[in-house]
This record gives sequence, structure tokens and C-alpha cells, in this order.
Amino acid sequence: MNVAMESTIDLLLRGVTNVTWQSVVMLAVGCLLIWLAIAKEYEPLLLLPIGAGCLLTNLPLSPLVGEDGMLTVLRHAGVDNELFPLLIFIGIGCMTDFGPLLEMPKMVLLGAAGQFGIFLTLVLAVLLGFSHNEAASIGIIGAIDGPTSIYVSRQLAPQLLAPITVAAYSYMSLVPIIMPPIMRALTTQKERQIRMPYSSRVISKRTRILFPIVVTLLVGILVPFATPLVGMLMFGNLMRESGVVERLTGASSNEIANTVTLFLGLAIGSTMVGTSFLKWSTLMILVLGLVAFCLDTAAGVLFGKLMNVLSGGKFNPLIGAAGISAFPMAARVVQKEAAREDFENFILMHAMGANAAGQVASTVAGGVLLALMGAA
Repeated sequence: MNVAMESTIDLLLRGVTNVTWQSVVMLAVGCLLIWLAIAKEYEPLLLLPIGAGCLLTNLPLSPLVGEDGMLTVLRHAGVDNELFPLLIFIGIGCMTDFGPLLEMPKMVLLGAAGQFGIFLTLVLAVLLGFSHNEAASIGIIGAIDGPTSIYVSRQLAPQLLAPITVAAYSYMSLVPIIMPPIMRALTTQKERQIRMPYSSRVISKRTRILFPIVVTLLVGILVPFATPLVGMLMFGNLMRESGVVERLTGASSNEIANTVTLFLGLAIGSTMVGTSFLKWSTLMILVLGLVAFCLDTAAGVLFGKLMNVLSGGKFNPLIGAAGISAFPMAARVVQKEAAREDFENFILMHAMGANAAGQVASTVAGGVLLALMGAA
């Protein structure tokens, strides 16, 4: 009886004796992510499961992260082979309306300008001592596109997957906080008050159907490494615009997307192990990711100012800030800033065009990085 009791006590104390300071810190980080998701509603669909995954993986001797544990299986099944990010892109394609971009094709220039910070941050990260692959993975945070960040970093720097993913989705949730000060600092009140007329062009259904097909072919030929990302995004959009597979479109943008988001969050959270996450490099990644985001926003606004000059003062440069991939949050922030100066100024659809362009441009930028780094 005494032997059995001692064995039981040893078993109960085993968890306590395996607690480390790293695991305690990460448990606190997990709780912080959950608090941000619930109390502040910062990207709750992903931060909540990431926080839960972080908690579960840092509990001592957790069977969930063993060789056959649920979190390990999820990571192998959907993150190690990039399945989850690509499935999410199908859902994003189903929810994206490229009509504003088709009405105003020049917005594609803002989408390209909105990726400038990615490559500048890459150079900065290399100068700070990161390898080229790690620097490319850090730079892609600036796109503010979670699935693209996961896809690129998983191939180039899998050891940095956890901090890069947390940074990408955290900054995505902070778009309404980070972008406005940059937009105001780089524009004048007069520029922010510029009103822009809307195009009377009607985009035919044929054009809407051809768009995802043409984009896939062009990108697939010119930037083959971007084919998985752009291909899934455009496949989802093709289902949306075809109008003949409503059930698939609905499932992809709702049930499938929600389920994959849940699994992805748990899997990413399971990579946030204290011993590998708590390093100076993690803090540097968070800072560099913020730098990339700010540079992308600034580059978009500055290019918008250039378009304003070329148009004779008829283009609102705020729209340039929507050239990042945070769809549709960035466009909403642009509209809010314009209305702040003139409550009757409505430039949302212009911003949506730039935002849709940024969505495509970020996937192309990811493919370019993979090509430059010689990904297999």
C-alpha cells in the first residue's frame, strides 16, 4: 500500500518537477494571446486557437505534443506540407471581390508598391546577422498575410515558423492602430480630403471569370514558385464568379475555412515551445516584422502621392496604404481616415481595389522570395 501511494505521489509530482521557467513564460504568453483575442478581439479566429495551442504544448509532459499526439499530427498533416495555408487561400478567393480592381486596373501599381518593405527588411535582417532564408521569411511578415507568411517561412526557415506566424497575425489585428499614424504623417489634410469619382464601368461576368484564369496562367509562367498561392486564391475566386458551384463556394469560405483556421491555429501554437521560442532572435523578428509593415504602408502612401501628382491632384494618396494584403481591414482603415477629414468623402471602393491588388501582389512577392532563395 505504501509503495503504491509513493508511486502515485511520484506520478503526481512528475508534472511539477518538469516545469521550467521557459514553460512558465510561454504559458503566460498563451494566456496573453487568449486575452487579446477575447478582451480586445484582435484577430480572435486565429489568436484564440494559437494561444490555446501554446498553453497545451507548454504544459509539462503533455501527451498532445508527443510523437502521436493530436497537435503533432495536426502540424505534420497541415503545416509541414503547407496544406492548411493553401486551403485557407481557397476560402479567401471565394470571399474576395476583384470587381473594384477590374474597374480601376491602375490600382495594381499600389499593390506592387505595398510590398516594398518586404525586400528592404530582408536586407536589414541580413545586416543584423540572419541568414538569407531567415531574412526572407522575416521580410514577408510585412505583407500582413498570415497564410503567405506561413507558406514562405515553412519552406525557407521552419525553425522561425512560430514567431513569424504570431507576428504576422498580431500585426494583422493591429492594422487599425499601426496604419493611421503613418498615413497622417505622410499626407496633408488637403490630400486626405481629395474626393474621387467612381467609374461607371460595368464588369461583365465573362471578364470576372476570365480574370482568375488569366492571372493564374501569367503568374504560373512568370513566377512558378507563386503558383500554389495564387492558384488556390484564384481557384476560390473562380468558383465564386462562376456561379455554378454555390455549395462548394459556401463550404470553402465558411465550414472548410473555419475548420482549417482552427486546426492551423492549434498547430502553430504547438510550435511555440519555450526552449526554442524564448530567444533574442524572436524579439528581433517581432521588431523587424513591425518595421516591414510600417515600410510597406509608407511605400504605398508615397506611391499614392506620386499618383496624385501625376493625376494633377485628383488622386487621394491615402488609398496607397491599402496596397498591403490585409483584406479588407486596410481598405476600411483608409476609408475611416478619409471620413475623419471629410465625413462625406467615400473612397472605400477605390481602397478595396488597391487592397485586392495587394492580396495578389503579396502572393507573388512570396513566390519571388522563394525563387530568389532557391527554394526546392
